[in-house]
Amino acid sequence: MQLHPTSLASGTLGDDAFRFVEWLAEAGQSWWQMLPLGPPDRARSPYKSASAFAAWRGLLANPSAEVSDEEVADFRARESFWIEDWARVAGGRRAIADQVRFAREWDKLRAYAAERGVGLIGDVPIYVAPGGADHLAWPQLFRGGEVSGAPPDAYSDLGQLWGNPLYDWPALQRRRYRWWTERLRRTFGLFDVTRIDHFRGFVAYWAVPDGATDARGGRWRRGPGRAVFDAALAELGSLPVIAEDLGVITEPVTRLRRSLGFPGMVVMQFGFDPDDPRGPHRLEHHEPDSVVYTGTHDHDTLRGWWESLPREVRAAASSQITAAGLHEREPWWSLIRLTFSSPARLAMVQAQDVLGLGSEARMNIPGRATGSWRWQMAPGALTSDLAKRLRSATQEAGRI
Repeated sequence: MQLHPTSLASGTLGDDAFRFVEWLAEAGQSWWQMLPLGPPDRARSPYKSASAFAAWRGLLANPSAEVSDEEVADFRARESFWIEDWARVAGGRRAIADQVRFAREWDKLRAYAAERGVGLIGDVPIYVAPGGADHLAWPQLFRGGEVSGAPPDAYSDLGQLWGNPLYDWPALQRRRYRWWTERLRRTFGLFDVTRIDHFRGFVAYWAVPDGATDARGGRWRRGPGRAVFDAALAELGSLPVIAEDLGVITEPVTRLRRSLGFPGMVVMQFGFDPDDPRGPHRLEHHEPDSVVYTGTHDHDTLRGWWESLPREVRAAASSQITAAGLHEREPWWSLIRLTFSSPARLAMVQAQDVLGLGSEARMNIPGRATGSWRWQMAPGALTSDLAKRLRSATQEAGRI
């Protein structure tokens, strides 16, 4: 199930995080997927974190817990690649102590989850925040004159202007991609598996002139391909990665993903467009080497999506649900069961969808500067009855 810790009732790694793990186990779920854990930006987005390595103090259940000098010294030695740079911008010893506190709480939660058969899935944004600790500490690894974005498409005539600094891939190559290897080492020290956001950027990325007001004037530039992952593989031994390959994906992107053995992503909400009969998100085109999502943090909830559908798309979805014999009183539960019927190796459902919440519970609306990243569950919202219902749907699909 996908749920960021900030969406728990407390928004922290405290008691309700442990209760959520218990609920997942009761519901027959084997994975808890989260968004990035770094300090979010002013809009609360975890995808423009001030650090690609540090965890956010706001997740701490006990932010005033005592930390000894020995613990600080041990952490500095263990995480020497990045911790001093973070301390310089975030408050010296206090910032390091917060990372020690996070490690304590996280290790306890992760062990608790593992004991109950629940693995943790993380998320790595491809880019870092402008002016963040990484950008300041390693300026030699980033290009000047251009910033990140996405080209115009069916969803936006102006494209998307993200504004993150772009990597100087030749400079990273000269350093044997060590920054990326250390970033992945840190990630796999926290999670069992991680999703890498905007995977297609390793093949080609959209570079927009710095100072542009939109992304139309950008151009495609060649990425490093598999060299980044080969360097990390040589150091780390294995790379349990899910490649986020949504959007307009070219054959070289698919070829790279498959050569690395990374599963890609498909989204059920994209699977019913009558004008896209060959689309990869249609259930009949799903492949085992993928992870199927009801929706991601960037999409509406299943209920909100269903209630806003054009008539022809809703008819196409209803027809497929009926043909599969998966009709439920609530359409979102029919869609959950349809998602579970996919041949994809892993099926991921958002907590909001199990709860049957509408668009008010949507996590993010891409392109909107304010109002996102704020949804939190009500205390006790995930009941035993919901756990039994989800377990039954999971078991029926042969996914337990």
